Amino acid sequence: MKLRYALASAAVAALLAGPGLVPVSAETPPNMLVIANRIDDIKTFDPAESFEFAGADVSRNVYEKLVNFDPLDLDAGYQPQLAASWEISDDGKTITFTMAEGHVFSTGNPVTAKDAEFSLRRAVLLNKTPSFILTQFGFTPENVEQTIVAPDESTLVLTLDKPYAISFVLNCLTATIGGIVDMQAAMENEVDGDMGNAWLRTNTVGSGPYKVVDWKPSESVLMDLNPNYGGEAPAMERVIVQHIQESATQRLQLERGDIDVARNLSPEDVAGLEGVDGVKVVDELRGRLMYWAANQKNEMLADPKVVEALKWSTDYAGMSDSFLKGQYTVHQAFLPRTFLGALEDTPFGFDIDKAKATLAESGYPECGPIKISVRDAQERLDIGQSLQNTWGQIGCEVELIVGTGAQTLDRYRAREHDIYLGAWGPDYPDPNTNAGTFAFNPDNSDEAGATGLLAWRNAWGIPEMSEKTLAAVVENDTEARKEMYLALQAEHQQVSPFGVMFQQIEQNGMRSNVENFVAGGATTAVSYWVITK
Repeated sequence: MKLRYALASAAVAALLAGPGLVPVSAETPPNMLVIANRIDDIKTFDPAESFEFAGADVSRNVYEKLVNFDPLDLDAGYQPQLAASWEISDDGKTITFTMAEGHVFSTGNPVTAKDAEFSLRRAVLLNKTPSFILTQFGFTPENVEQTIVAPDESTLVLTLDKPYAISFVLNCLTATIGGIVDMQAAMENEVDGDMGNAWLRTNTVGSGPYKVVDWKPSESVLMDLNPNYGGEAPAMERVIVQHIQESATQRLQLERGDIDVARNLSPEDVAGLEGVDGVKVVDELRGRLMYWAANQKNEMLADPKVVEALKWSTDYAGMSDSFLKGQYTVHQAFLPRTFLGALEDTPFGFDIDKAKATLAESGYPECGPIKISVRDAQERLDIGQSLQNTWGQIGCEVELIVGTGAQTLDRYRAREHDIYLGAWGPDYPDPNTNAGTFAFNPDNSDEAGATGLLAWRNAWGIPEMSEKTLAAVVENDTEARKEMYLALQAEHQQVSPFGVMFQQIEQNGMRSNVENFVAGGATTAVSYWVITK
């Protein structure tokens, strides 16, 4: 512990010692924000490819979008950003955006509709993990030149395959994949037709408040101001996000004043900060769900009675009331609370007798070996060990396969797991953001490569449920749409290979002088540019 702490402090001090900045001592400089967070899941900064939690935090502060959220008024919904306004055609299938003036990339190039055209087209053409957020509107590599068009520098026209609720479409454009990149810079760094993808994995060229100037995977991300940012200059001129795995180390650095914010504190360390001078804890309900999922390529886990038995032998309240206390609340549906149509029923409880009886009805009454793929993060390891214990009580031999965030995600996306224990957060504030991943998989083939869909990752082919999900997307009556999602979740709870367990309440420890730290609520990511000290 002491050695790890010394190394972490030294790394932060080295980053602090940039031009015109003083090394850290008892407190961080007033124009700098230093954050401890787990960032070992970052794989890329390219908005067409980025699909991880820590990467979304970076992207929100680097890339602007056509529409976006005001971090100090998230309840207001999407607002104009790079698009000043938009019009909808009479048939509801065409959206014409008029670009706002005064937005400039970190390269010094002005943002135009041509950049927006390029960015959205390349996201479809590259077909990376999050591409389904756009392709669900009928955009394909074959038609993007006709359906995503900038006829001039200030106009962008999107032509959809069918009329959708406009709020659904615009909410999707607030996702990370909606980030607009500098076309000129990306193409200057193109290699073998990748439209700059390899280069943009480690470099950023956005028009947001910050730009990434240094990234050491699983160690740190350093962001400095975008000198060409068109908005009000942020008070924090430099942001350092340091990968600190252990909660105790984050707490110690926070108490010493070496960092401004600690984002992964355990309930015990949160309680330990009570009454500490110069420190506060801010609670925020997030949209992130903690769940386990069973790969249907595993014959035993494809037996519905086996999966049901695992749901009955999960100690939801026991975990929530002990090592997750204050940070996760029991929740068993795929839509998080605050979303339209979120189902709050919790039909499963910890009942070993019922679990054993259910398993006895399956084709595997003795239960076979189960491997749980779990990220090396304390609360996930604790959950994994709880499952190992309680599932063991019904006869299952459970092994935890521990890896970094990137390693476990790679295995999950390749459909090589037995059970995946992980978290899922919404990409945009519309119920389809989770329905389209948990309850949609019209093509279950390996060749489909639908790695953005959790149902696909677990090899759960559900053509009928997929049709119900599609029907809810085009329903314009809000109350009717709400009822459709309630029914869909109730069905999903009973028949799916997903064990949704908890919704996160993020408890961020921070120095008392930190103001306006908004983690993003249930809909988006953190916004560094509004923070003051």
